[in-house]
Amino acid sequence: MSPSTEPAHSAGSNSRTPSAATPAPSTDAHRGQLKKALRHRHIHFIALGSAIGTGLFYGSAGTIGAAGPGVIFVYLLGGAIVYFMLRALGEMSVAHPVPGSFAEYCRRYLGGWAGYITGWMYAFEMIIVCLADLTAVALYMKFWFPETASWVWVSVALLIVGAANLASARWFGELEFWFTSIKVAAVVAMIIGGALILVFNVNTGGTVGISNLWNDGGFFPNGFSGVLAALILVLFAFGGTEIIGVTASEAEDPEKTIPKAINTVPMRILLFYVLAIFVIVAVIPWAQITGEESPFVQIFSSLGISWAAALLNVVVLSAALSAINSDLYGAGRVIHGMARQGLAPRLFANVHPANGVPTSTIGALLVVLIIGVGLQLANPTAATLFEDIAALATFATVFVWLMILLAHIAYRKKAAKEELRSNAFPVPLWPLGQYFSVFMILVTFGTMFWMSEFHSALIAGVVFTALMTIVYFFISKRSPLDAEKTDQLQHSS
Repeated sequence: MSPSTEPAHSAGSNSRTPSAATPAPSTDAHRGQLKKALRHRHIHFIALGSAIGTGLFYGSAGTIGAAGPGVIFVYLLGGAIVYFMLRALGEMSVAHPVPGSFAEYCRRYLGGWAGYITGWMYAFEMIIVCLADLTAVALYMKFWFPETASWVWVSVALLIVGAANLASARWFGELEFWFTSIKVAAVVAMIIGGALILVFNVNTGGTVGISNLWNDGGFFPNGFSGVLAALILVLFAFGGTEIIGVTASEAEDPEKTIPKAINTVPMRILLFYVLAIFVIVAVIPWAQITGEESPFVQIFSSLGISWAAALLNVVVLSAALSAINSDLYGAGRVIHGMARQGLAPRLFANVHPANGVPTSTIGALLVVLIIGVGLQLANPTAATLFEDIAALATFATVFVWLMILLAHIAYRKKAAKEELRSNAFPVPLWPLGQYFSVFMILVTFGTMFWMSEFHSALIAGVVFTALMTIVYFFISKRSPLDAEKTDQLQHSS
């Protein structure tokens, strides 16, 4: 099967009139094709860019405040969960690289509702993260241009990422590569700088040393509840790594690039996170990290570097643009794949014949973002709203991961033994790793129910799930999705 080939009408297919719940085989043949334009470095940096963002540069203060130095352990735990999730996604992506990625796998192995809700939950996650980051761009630019209207900077940001996404997958990949390069360079510089402070015992005006990891209340000063609270924030910081699976249908050599990215990206992200947090809590006693400013700024400020805030502003601005760029791509491709399976409006199945971009999907998402950001900026408490909106993505992130893991478990049980033996990228530690990750995600949902500060995110996620479920059953009742027919269309060329 060619993943970039549009489904064609088969001779034995049902003649029923297509609807929103059923693909339209008569038109798929001239809808265009996604182009295999993404190289390994693109995919690698797309995944890094999706995960390394404001969750690290600003959100790290919250994780440190929740768990103290023990947050290092929490990042290791979160990294293990993400690794097994990505390996599960990688096994399915290499065996069956399809548009829609995990939404299609959930539909195929768990049923129509599972594919539908997973795809739309991911799109929901990407949209709200984009809204948060677009609002953040407006806030960051006020550092230099306090008198300029926020809509100006939002417009510039949307023009940059919108143009890249509409031009081609290759242009999107190049932009993401350079945005992410800035972030990675900043993290590496901070780690090296912090290490030099520790090695040479540089005077920062406070206590510096490894002993900061246990001197102030021990390694886990806030106990088990602190670990659980930090885990939610840490998992959110890892959000976006699943975009690797989305890129499979546009990768030049998915059998090689996807496994390589999955094997290296989580480890590099984990290394960046763990080393950065280790340096922070060793240089600055964790109790002194109040969240009033980024821990990254605190380190530079402790050395008397007055321009630390301006430097971090550049980095975080690039992080926000990178996140918007990759999230727009991810949401667009998943919705496109869902449309091809009858789980989204048929219009979104169209692909521009020249550049291989689902322009109708990207265009619709840009309109949604313009409206959403406009409503946000009209609110005088945009900074607070940014935090609230960002919190909503936590539920969606872990929900999508849970569905990926459940789809993989179902795939393993349904796949022929011959296929499993010949799989080029089998998941390690099967099934222990999958069951461990599923259990930890369920613990995360339980924590959100237990701790009041996460109730808003939980309620928003449950309400969205319920509303979309009602829509799904309304559509499927009107014109039920013929899963067998859809599979035939997907595999035909």
